[in-house]
Amino acid sequence: MSAAPLVVWQLSDGKRGHERQVEGLLDALATRTPLESHRVMVSGGRLAQLVDWLRGQSHAPPGTPAPRLVLGAGSATELALLAARRAHGSAPRCRAVYLMRPSVPVRCFDACIVPRHDGLGARAKVIESEGTLSPMRPATARDAGLGLILLGGPSAHHDWDEAAVIAQVERIVAAAPTMRWQLSDSRRSPGTLLPALRARLPARVTCVSSRDSAPDWLPTTLARAAVAWVSADSVAMLYETLSAGARLGIIDVPPRRADRISAIASALVARGWAATIGMALPAPVRLAEAARCADALLARWPDLTHGERA
Repeated sequence: MSAAPLVVWQLSDGKRGHERQVEGLLDALATRTPLESHRVMVSGGRLAQLVDWLRGQSHAPPGTPAPRLVLGAGSATELALLAARRAHGSAPRCRAVYLMRPSVPVRCFDACIVPRHDGLGARAKVIESEGTLSPMRPATARDAGLGLILLGGPSAHHDWDEAAVIAQVERIVAAAPTMRWQLSDSRRSPGTLLPALRARLPARVTCVSSRDSAPDWLPTTLARAAVAWVSADSVAMLYETLSAGARLGIIDVPPRRADRISAIASALVARGWAATIGMALPAPVRLAEAARCADALLARWPDLTHGERA
């Protein structure tokens, strides 16, 4: 008789950045123990989710097996995680893990995986990670002649100077005259950015709109690229590049204010993990934080790998 797979619910708010964090952890867990994952969309506001928690109920498609582990990222999943755990029995029957700095007390969860830059520090229920988790892994064959440029836009933590960004992109491309470049914007990018770049960059730079590209274009291209230049506001992509094993360059954008998020890019440069224009690019870092955090969870709860026998 074989061990039944570990049933995991991925609670999702529909935001791709949050889903990728959970997918990174799920992928790592799946290489360590038999796994059966189910994506469950969260619904209702925090008040409705609080009522669900009080009633001990959760919302999943009919026939979804009861979870032993529920995972979520994004504030919309916080109370839904707690409601799902209560509905299916507290630990060790079911555990709730949140993959960000929560807005509710950490002690409400069985564990939180929190980026080190969020400053929670070492606690009993906190596993610190280097940046956000991601499912990115290096490709088996890297293309030494392929470079990637990833651009964001104005955010809560960064302003945006389009002329300065374009000037930096032109310098990057000119400094590597034999490199083939793929360039992409993001949902935050101003609509004027790509047309301006297409008009000024040489033919060896292919500009790809994030609105038109296939869902797997970015992770596939990033896994193969030898180098990636990422605008400083795109924090998740900075860490995805490090996880993908590409050499990381950072395109400067002005911070809106001095805070823990706007300081991330300069901290990566200070650690020798990234460079800005005019600096030599460092060797690849190859972060494997999803794997490390998966190991930490399984070491903390060894019963997760010893499910009921099938």
